[in-house]
Amino acid sequence: MALANAVDTTQELLDAQSHVWNLMFSHISSMSLKSAIQLGVPDAIHKHNEPITLSQLADALSINKAKSPALFRLMRILVHSKIFDKVKIEHEEEAYSLTRASRLLLRDEPLSFAPLALVGIDAIMVDPFHHMAEWFNDECTSPFSTRNGSGLFEFIGNDRVFNQVFNEGMASDARFVGSILVEKCKHVFEGLTTLVDVGGGTGTVAKIVADAFPDLKCVVLELPHVIAGLEGSENLSFVSGDMFEFIPPADAVFFKWIFHYWSDEDCIKILGRCKDAIASSKEKGGKVIIVEMVVDCEKQEDEAIETQLCMDMLMMEEWAKLFSAAGFLNYKITPILGLRSVIEVFLS
Repeated sequence: MALANAVDTTQELLDAQSHVWNLMFSHISSMSLKSAIQLGVPDAIHKHNEPITLSQLADALSINKAKSPALFRLMRILVHSKIFDKVKIEHEEEAYSLTRASRLLLRDEPLSFAPLALVGIDAIMVDPFHHMAEWFNDECTSPFSTRNGSGLFEFIGNDRVFNQVFNEGMASDARFVGSILVEKCKHVFEGLTTLVDVGGGTGTVAKIVADAFPDLKCVVLELPHVIAGLEGSENLSFVSGDMFEFIPPADAVFFKWIFHYWSDEDCIKILGRCKDAIASSKEKGGKVIIVEMVVDCEKQEDEAIETQLCMDMLMMEEWAKLFSAAGFLNYKITPILGLRSVIEVFLS
């Protein structure tokens, strides 16, 4: 059989095929990560307090002994992914240790990333991408809607089990983001007297901000089932409501990881509500504060760009066009949160 392209060498074709193979099976890396978190591999290594051998790890996890070879393969791919490290101990025996990445997956780590990781690779979040080709030809706003017949937040409100998984994931991310915001982005909140955290979950970020700025009154706007039974404090309160209908007046409206779940049209509607909410604070510098991923292929490293482009497939929108369409005249992007940025959007 002739080569696909006469100018390509056999090696070039094999390299191209290898590249496609890698993409075909890239999901196995994320599923391996999911398995490691669910099995408690990071915690077992941490509890061992020193590099752990494969047999010691199998005992710690209480796995089926017949599946130890599979555990070796699981650890090998996660070492390759730099989740764990492989080291030599006495008698040249191989053992596994934690990396910075796997330390973020420890369940008792205050800034644990494990709950959010489990949300991102949950079947409910992954399965819609099997329907992307179908989505390009239908009228749904997202592949998630194509697959499930509703948007993400409507689905969450009707699924008690995933609702808990999702809220735990968002809370873990909120702790991580909130701690960095008040340390590295104090200027974003300085001069504000009131702030509304829209879709702020159980108030994790708002509480961190409220504690850091005692004179700032923070309000969390959320759906009823999310904030049921929650109590506020002197400068933190909860309001039940729908951001498409109303956002309480404030100097600033805050969003963390909200916009990528909605269509462009819905984002413009939300921004319109923000515009109404901060209108009376225009002279005092009223603004919208957004924490999201911003694709900038010229400034980021390859690994960061890959993640941002994947997130962009969730979003499929351009920030500047959204802000302009909603009537905002200016914005500022500060890439300070690793893969994500802080976007400040102004009326003038």
